[in-house]
Amino acid sequence: MTRILIVGHKGQLGRALFNTSTEHELLGMDLPEYDITDAASTQYALRDMRPQIVINTAAYTNVDGAEAEPDLAYRINAHAAGYLARFCEELGASLWHISTNEVFDGTRSGQPYDEWDLPDNTHGSTYARSKLAGENVVRFYHSRARIMRISWLFAPGGVNFPAKIVAAADRHGALRVVDDEFGVPTYAPDLARAIFQLIDMKAPPGVYHLVNGEAASRYEFAKEALRLTGRDHIPITPISHTEWQRPAQPPLRAVLANRAAAALGVTLRPWQEALADWADAFRGQ
Repeated sequence: MTRILIVGHKGQLGRALFNTSTEHELLGMDLPEYDITDAASTQYALRDMRPQIVINTAAYTNVDGAEAEPDLAYRINAHAAGYLARFCEELGASLWHISTNEVFDGTRSGQPYDEWDLPDNTHGSTYARSKLAGENVVRFYHSRARIMRISWLFAPGGVNFPAKIVAAADRHGALRVVDDEFGVPTYAPDLARAIFQLIDMKAPPGVYHLVNGEAASRYEFAKEALRLTGRDHIPITPISHTEWQRPAQPPLRAVLANRAAAALGVTLRPWQEALADWADAFRGQ
């Protein structure tokens, strides 16, 4: 049995990891008890818990909010990731770090991004740049890190895109949703199972893209969420991203392909099937 520390265990993915059946011993680290932006307390906590594996799910994920709070975004997404990497290396613990599709600029058309493609989003949002900095600092401090990129994470009971869509539909009675931004939805329970599969097979260090199948537009994702929750009568109009002004513009086509994990036999089902499970849980709330 392996002692695994889940950093950010109160978030969507952290909860999914704790709810996944496993023989491993699971520990949690999250606010307010632990602040990973404090290097000294983080080092003390890791030395006290002595995990063999650390899964870092903690992140500042408010893409628009990061434009107003860049220092906080970098402290959490980059500096804290560096502290974890450095102290894991000192303790001999392996680090599994969650990153994002937004490390790519999303200008590639017709072909997804593979794990070996070089990330570059130097002109993207503050969130994107902070997450790319996090990847780089993890690689710098830890010799055997696994970096797992995901996109459009959603989970039962979480604050996520389909939940916001359903709430907005109920509130307004009609929706306008961007149809020229593409990604691959990632269902937290499926992602959690995939991570444990990779851990159990002792997957080699490197980058893994773990997402649920093929690409979707925001419009397609929203339309299916409405259908599965019995709201397909609510009008939904596709619009261009230029018609939806926001502080930070995500990459328009940062679509990830799962090559590395799939080569080891680890894949996630289509996002439509995962969204159906999400809708079942949503109706039961």
